[in-house]
Amino acid sequence: MQATMFNDATSEFDVLVASDAIGMGLNLNISRIIFSTLQKFDGQEMRDLTVPEIKQIAGRAGRYGSKYPLGEVTCLNEEDLLLLHSSLNSPSPDLERAGLFPSYDLLLMYSRANPQNGLYQILEHFSINAKLASNYFMSNCEELLKVAAIIDELPLGLREKYIFCISPVDVDDDISSQGLVQLILLCKYICGQFAQTYAKKGIVNLREIFTPGTLKVPKTPAAMQELESIHKVLELYVWLSYRLDDSFPDREMAASQKSICSMLIEEFLEQHGWQQPRFKKKLALSKFSFIPV
Repeated sequence: MQATMFNDATSEFDVLVASDAIGMGLNLNISRIIFSTLQKFDGQEMRDLTVPEIKQIAGRAGRYGSKYPLGEVTCLNEEDLLLLHSSLNSPSPDLERAGLFPSYDLLLMYSRANPQNGLYQILEHFSINAKLASNYFMSNCEELLKVAAIIDELPLGLREKYIFCISPVDVDDDISSQGLVQLILLCKYICGQFAQTYAKKGIVNLREIFTPGTLKVPKTPAAMQELESIHKVLELYVWLSYRLDDSFPDREMAASQKSICSMLIEEFLEQHGWQQPRFKKKLALSKFSFIPV
C-alpha cells in the first residue's frame, strides 16, 4: 500500500522510508536512494551490508521502464560513503552455497514413509538426515521446530500444521505471548491462538479475537507497542486468510483494521515529534554526495 501511494504521481507522498526489504523486487519510481546506514542485524550480530545487498538496494533508483531511467545513491552518514563507493565498483561475488528448506510436498512424501510421526519429528528427522550436494545446506529451522512442537498437540492435518508453522509471527512480541499463555500452555506464538480455534471450529472469525471500532491513537510508548502488536495479529490473520480462505473469512475487515492501525501509529509518531525538523533535513541534504547508478 505504501509503495502504491509512493508510485502514484497524484498523491502527496514523494518520500518513502523503508527497510532493506526495498531491495526485494519492488517496482518503484525512485530517482534516488539514501542509505541511513550500511549495517544491519542479521539475527546474530550487527554487520556491514554485503556487496550484493548494497547493489540490490541501490539499484532501486533508476529502473528501466520507470519514470526515472537513471538514478542516484548516497548515504546519510559521510563515513559510510567509502563502503558504498567500493561496493558499487566491486564485482558481485559468486554464490558458492545456497540454503534449502523442505517444502510441504517434500514433507508430505516423507510423512507417508513415517505415518506415525508428527510434524516436529518429520521436520527434525528431515533436517538431520537430508543429504545435500556440497553447494547446498539445510536452512536453520530451530524456531519452526518450537512452533511445530506446540501445533502437533492440535488435531490438524499436516498441511494446516505446516501453514501455521511458517506463518509470519514475531516470536519476541510480549503482547502476542500473553494471549497465547491463556490458550496453549505458555506458547509464545500468536498463531497458536488461531490454530487452536481453527482446530476446534474449522473457522476463525475475527470478532472472536478482536473488536473493530476500539482502535485509537496511543498516548504512551507502552500503548504504542500494544497497537503495533495488534497490527501484527491483524497482519497474521490476513496472511492466513490467503492460505485458508474458507476458515479465515474476515480478510477485508482485518485488512481495513490493519490500515487503521498503520494510520494511528503514524499519527502517534507525528504528535510526539519523532521526525527531524525540516530545516535540519535541508542542511543535511546540502552535504550529500550522490553517485549515479
